[in-house]
Amino acid sequence: MDASHHALSVDEADAGSRLDAYLARVLQIPRTLASSLCKDSQVQVNGKTIAKSLKLKAGDRLSVTIPAQADPLEIRVEAVKDLTIIADDDDYVVIDKPVGVAAHPSPGWVGPTVVGALMAEGYTISTSGASERQGIVHRLDVGTSGLMVVAKSERAYTALKRAFKERTPKKIYHAVVQGLPDPLEGTIDAPIGRHPGHDWKFAVLDGGRNSVTHYKVIEAFGRASLVEVHLETGRTHQIRVHFSAFGHPCAGDQTYGADPKLGAALGLTRQWLHAKRLGFEHPVTGQWMEYESEYPSDLSGALELLREGTF
Repeated sequence: MDASHHALSVDEADAGSRLDAYLARVLQIPRTLASSLCKDSQVQVNGKTIAKSLKLKAGDRLSVTIPAQADPLEIRVEAVKDLTIIADDDDYVVIDKPVGVAAHPSPGWVGPTVVGALMAEGYTISTSGASERQGIVHRLDVGTSGLMVVAKSERAYTALKRAFKERTPKKIYHAVVQGLPDPLEGTIDAPIGRHPGHDWKFAVLDGGRNSVTHYKVIEAFGRASLVEVHLETGRTHQIRVHFSAFGHPCAGDQTYGADPKLGAALGLTRQWLHAKRLGFEHPVTGQWMEYESEYPSDLSGALELLREGTF
């Protein structure tokens, strides 16, 4: 694989981030690789080679080269049986992503991806952005199912990427969380950063990035509750981290402290979390578009057990 080159511009939200942490988050590479790139003079900030511990400022311009032998990301074209096309527009495609599928290739991930699945189905998608993230304007965790929009045209990529950065799309999730949140409707406003002890986890941390989650309990079952969640921001693992910190982790989410016995009783092998509704302005016409997804069988089955109280 050829070396990859990336030009990045630091926005206000990322001001104050360490250089290596910023590169790991934005380029979706291990932090150890980000540190090595800085050490090997593969990263320049405003035209100068800088140490990995540099604190970035808004407006800083970065040039990053990932040598061929260090770049593990490539798109594997592979059809995904349960990936459903919800809408196919000239400029974008809306999909219902099943669990077990990543948005795009990333270090250490060998499973199917949304990008590869769409290519396997013959879709032509935008080539803007990093080569392995073609058309991707927002992401869902591998273990989260539901709606995603992928840009097909370059104009759609530009418009949708800007929209998600400016937080204008409506992203509604449904989650089953342990216990009963109090109050029944509210906002969790707590900064999120990378977990100090685990590179692959996140946590509520002083100095983390601003993160805001609005929620409302829809149904209560005693040991768990079905909640509707509206994300004001879109941090990695935001819903999972916020509800875990709130004392109500998503059922089945053992990464963030869920009770394994409850997850097993409900037949869950992942967190009960689903991207239920997605709305955004059409990237060309400006018309408001909105889509909805049904729960997949594993989540609907767990919900039925909760309603029946038979687990």
